[in-house]
Amino acid sequence: MGIHYDYKSTRGDKAMKKEAKRKARIEQRRAKRSSVSPKDNDKEVMHDINKPITLEDLTNPDKN
Repeated sequence: MGIHYDYKSTRGDKAMKKEAKRKARIEQRRAKRSSVSPKDNDKEVMHDINKPITLEDLTNPDKN
């Protein structure tokens, strides 16, 4: 028997470790994607096209 004696007895533990490692990688990818996507979704708000553009709209940095 020798080397292969404990193969079946440790098979379940190895499978569980492998599955946990795979899930951790998937979670890291998911977290990375979610942290990247808000930057893409950040769009500058456009001026209302039905409202005329005034000097205050162009010069006031605090007005949104």
